[in-house]
Amino acid sequence: MRIFLTGATGFIGSALVPELIGAGHQVIGVSRSDAGAQALRAAGAEVYRGTLEDPEGLRAGAAQADGVIHTAFDHDFSRFVENCKKDGRVIAALGEALKGSDRPLVITSGTGFGIARDGELASEDVFNPDHPNPRVASELAGNALLEAGVNVSVVRLPQVHDPLRQGLVSPLIAVARDKGYVAYIGEGRNRWSAGHLADVVRLYRLAVEAAVRGARHHAVGEEGVSSRDIAESLGRGLKLPVVSVAPEAAPAYFGWLMHFAAQDMPASSALTQARLHWHPTGPTLLADLDLARYAQ
Repeated sequence: MRIFLTGATGFIGSALVPELIGAGHQVIGVSRSDAGAQALRAAGAEVYRGTLEDPEGLRAGAAQADGVIHTAFDHDFSRFVENCKKDGRVIAALGEALKGSDRPLVITSGTGFGIARDGELASEDVFNPDHPNPRVASELAGNALLEAGVNVSVVRLPQVHDPLRQGLVSPLIAVARDKGYVAYIGEGRNRWSAGHLADVVRLYRLAVEAAVRGARHHAVGEEGVSSRDIAESLGRGLKLPVVSVAPEAAPAYFGWLMHFAAQDMPASSALTQARLHWHPTGPTLLADLDLARYAQ
């Protein structure tokens, strides 16, 4: 299969390229820079120059492929709402290129959109279109394409990690360094689900190969790691004190991360594992944090 891959030079995309090529697929990887293009060619991928700011250009690239995987996202959280809207426009453009065919489009979202009630594990069979997180725009755009007959499925991400990067935990490290201590809120019982990078990219491959119209897949290896456990691991690695902060004092510590730091976001991947025969085997989030290169 010729697969058009956005975000091909990013954290997930750069690991997904060899996963796809190793399974016999051809990859058309999107890059906005010369350095990214060089890295893609070295990995064995074909290069397509494009940006999220030019959805029509990406549509033209997707038209050349047998399937599309969309992992790119602008992670400038100072413009989070606009970047979520931009993602919706890109998804609409990618889907436009696939209309009238059964060629699959795999898009990316977050596990939080599968939470039906507070305290419950997020499930693949749940989607709240009225979710307050602006990233809901991605799944809404996917739903619109489904109604238009496009073969869309979703990979929902938890905190994706290896020893170098750990999702939202990575900016938490920067905050802790700046503040001189590691904090968690209250008793630190709120949880984040997690998935190792190698397991996550394998799931993307299985999702595009299975091409199950309308499916939502959870790339979850651990259903929930408590914020206190994460903080204590960071404290060990950074050699900083670990303290509990009251909810009213937390915004001053976490800044833009406050919205995420206070959330309880556990998630299940039971249906994904059963449907795609995907079984996560990678190290845990805390194991990767123990291996993290904090000195760098």
